[in-house]
Amino acid sequence: MATCGGCRVFFLTVRTLCGTSRSASPHTLPLTKHRTLSTSSRSYSLDSFTGSKKSPVQSGRPERTSPSTGGVQRNLSAVAVPLKGQFRPLCRYDLLDLGDVDENAQKALVCKSLRRFIVDPTLARIVTDHLAEDIEDGKAVIFECNPGPGVLTRALLNRGAQRVVALENDAHFLPELQALERHVEGQLDVVHCDFFKLDPIGHGSMRPPAMYSEKLFSNLGISEVPWSSDIPVKVVGIFSQKNERSLLWKLIYCLFERLSIFRYGRVELIMFISKKEYTKLLTRPRDYKNYQAYSVLWQMASDIELLHEEPLSSFLTTKRNGTTTTKSTLSQGDNLCLVRMTPREDLFNSHLTPLNGSTLVMMVKQCLAKRRSRLIEQINSWNPGSGPELISKLGFLENTLTGDVYPDEYKRLFELMEQSGNFAESWLYEETLETKNTGHG
Repeated sequence: MATCGGCRVFFLTVRTLCGTSRSASPHTLPLTKHRTLSTSSRSYSLDSFTGSKKSPVQSGRPERTSPSTGGVQRNLSAVAVPLKGQFRPLCRYDLLDLGDVDENAQKALVCKSLRRFIVDPTLARIVTDHLAEDIEDGKAVIFECNPGPGVLTRALLNRGAQRVVALENDAHFLPELQALERHVEGQLDVVHCDFFKLDPIGHGSMRPPAMYSEKLFSNLGISEVPWSSDIPVKVVGIFSQKNERSLLWKLIYCLFERLSIFRYGRVELIMFISKKEYTKLLTRPRDYKNYQAYSVLWQMASDIELLHEEPLSSFLTTKRNGTTTTKSTLSQGDNLCLVRMTPREDLFNSHLTPLNGSTLVMMVKQCLAKRRSRLIEQINSWNPGSGPELISKLGFLENTLTGDVYPDEYKRLFELMEQSGNFAESWLYEETLETKNTGHG
């Protein structure tokens, strides 16, 4: 303390938190400038309660900011804090509360339609454990279909997901999801949209949750990439039990024609589907009962991997009257399979293109309509007399049945037909128009 001419001047040395030098162990939380408000289960940044909203210009991919500039944000894997030569995402220290099963179930019960929800935090963590490499890679945007109370959403963010897009079709769930969106500061986009009803037939303006994929991807700032590029988007969710097969048919048509979500590249599906449909997806030739057209097409178009199998009783299933399904009403075989379906990089070539992809789909559907019929007869029905030559090039016997042919062999058959001058470009055109949207096979 010093004085001068009756005026007293105080010199006070202040050691601020951000300026204090201290040694950091690999397990200590990096120091930050903002204070926290603690509750019984988690800590919130005071900045997150300001109530500020995004400006319209932020509808695309938000800018990331460094923890060293301004308040700390939960920029999960997008911002890493250097610590002894390692990069450790802030999310690992600032975990979101996943709630408990009963609490999450009560939130899910606002849904009055037939839907399945993940309400158990343990199951949500199991799912994210299987997606660890996807999340750590950080190159793809994760689309979560119908998150409901957002248990899996929070688990994805806790795991370090760089960017999650929550596509929710029920407006009742939007307020809480939007509050989470504001809290995590740029790691989450909430869109009132039904992924399973993207790109409905027809044209004109759409009201949410109906939406065109072009509008969705444009608003999110996601551009088209070449088919050979890295996976741009990974879609995570649960297929609807009421039209599971129809959804798989819709997606396989879009995949072969590179329409809808597949227009933007090799979009990967990581979905819970029923064990029954999963088993049929992987059915092999000579199983004449279960080997069907969509089995062939999905195996031809994508790598299919089983990640996890979970009893249906682990999920909350709501009915149209707002009640839930109890364990006593479920059979032992009612399991859901978490399945990864990755479109093959080498699917398209000079003979199979998005322009004739629907023709291949119809060819396979016709062949598998009668799985015990002779393949040579089917080929001759398209172009009389061409069967023996194509059968010979494929190395098949003349008595080979349509249910004996592997997916890659059907692709080879189609390519040979395209190379041949014996088949007009419209050889299946009329029937394709008549049956394309039937969704059976």
